[in-house]
Amino acid sequence: MAAHIVRSTREMACLVDGGISEERTIVLRRAHPNAESPTVHLEGGAAHRRIDGRDEIISDNQLLDIGMQIKQKKKKKKKKKKKKKKKTVAGIDQVELLDPLLLAEPDSCFFEFMGVSIHHKICSAEGDQREGSQCSSPRSCRLGLPMILLHGFGATVFSWRKVMKPLADLVGSSVVAFDRPAFGLTSRVDYPPKPSSASMAASTHLSPYSTAFSSLVTLSFMDKLKGSDKAILVGHSGSLVAVDAYFEAPERVAALILVCPALIAPLFSSNSSERDLHEREDRRPENAEIGRSDRKNMFCGILLFLCALRFQAQVVMVWMIKRILYLLSRFCKNLLSEILRSYFGILMLRFIFDRFCVTSIRNSWYDASKVTEDDIYGYLKPLRAKDWEKAVLEYVIALFTSTKPKKMSSCKRRLSEIACPVLIITGDHDRLVPAWNAKRLSLAMPGSHLKVMKNCGHLPHEERPEEFIAIVRTFLSTLKDV
Repeated sequence: MAAHIVRSTREMACLVDGGISEERTIVLRRAHPNAESPTVHLEGGAAHRRIDGRDEIISDNQLLDIGMQIKQKKKKKKKKKKKKKKKTVAGIDQVELLDPLLLAEPDSCFFEFMGVSIHHKICSAEGDQREGSQCSSPRSCRLGLPMILLHGFGATVFSWRKVMKPLADLVGSSVVAFDRPAFGLTSRVDYPPKPSSASMAASTHLSPYSTAFSSLVTLSFMDKLKGSDKAILVGHSGSLVAVDAYFEAPERVAALILVCPALIAPLFSSNSSERDLHEREDRRPENAEIGRSDRKNMFCGILLFLCALRFQAQVVMVWMIKRILYLLSRFCKNLLSEILRSYFGILMLRFIFDRFCVTSIRNSWYDASKVTEDDIYGYLKPLRAKDWEKAVLEYVIALFTSTKPKKMSSCKRRLSEIACPVLIITGDHDRLVPAWNAKRLSLAMPGSHLKVMKNCGHLPHEERPEEFIAIVRTFLSTLKDV
């Protein structure tokens, strides 16, 4: 076996290169002095090794071979150390990812919707009373209306664990929380669908990771919950799913509770552009009448022709600009989709989650010291599911390349048309969605109620569940006639 170098690496380099100094004695021996392997030493520029009490001279080529063997062993050791290092994201092992079904908890439920297995949890009230709609005590208001809880980006049903049971007792009915596609333990499906998955392609062209798909899932839960034709929707953070579900079926939504909503209130009224359009249309008949009255005047006829030509040229120019912008937007969207679906996009997402996931969880609390290891593990648990990164990337792609962009944007413009009771809850120290945005949003929704919780962050239902339940109780007490 090759000997190990005791001296410095620099001396080893001199030995391998053949630059052996006659004035220096370099000893090569194994790490254990009692080993039976031979000892190699240099004396007077010649290399010797002692075997069974005899000295043998080693040629320069043999000495170089020994040095190369030592280098190769060191390289092998480094490779073994690299292999032992496991790939992790935010401390979660990424080598052996599991099917979401294997990560399910005892109270986890699944149901199939358009080819997607939706993970959800149901909590029923004690002594479920769905017939009465009166407040039986100061601490309960049994409306008999089911409640559906919708989490935000990166969260799961885990975020509602502290308030599901109190809310069920409060409304006197079932409370359901489900994992939106791309998050939690809901199954990850291939999108765009592969040729083998023809059933899903035939059933819907809608991305299962889009907001519209989550809205349809919300409405399907309303059908599953028995006892009432209406339900109370509670949306956290994004809240766009709850608002979109309302516009899909407003007669089925009894009330909306938006917690730290990330919806941006419109800055200007959408009626201004329509007003300008009507004014332009009103002016056109007048010009036509003037043209008809002055037909005999050739000069006025030529002027009218030039004005009409100019108007048609403007129409064509506007159409061309819109078409170019549309093509550019489609090109940018397709390019962005291809980049995110590539291996580079997966590496980028893993890097972002590894660096900022735990930090964002702690920043969601007003007092980060109250965040426990169990809280962090609960939020990071979905990172153990197979293809979690692909699903999150598809969710991001769906935000930018939605099949119904006009419909999604109209939800924000039609906030003033919401007729059901609305409660907006936010924290005064929300670092992710500032409280002033919730105040502006309440102004855009006439008749809404705004409650700002003091010394609270982005997760009021986790950080201060008792105060959160008290605010909801006060709001539900006004829904006796719903």
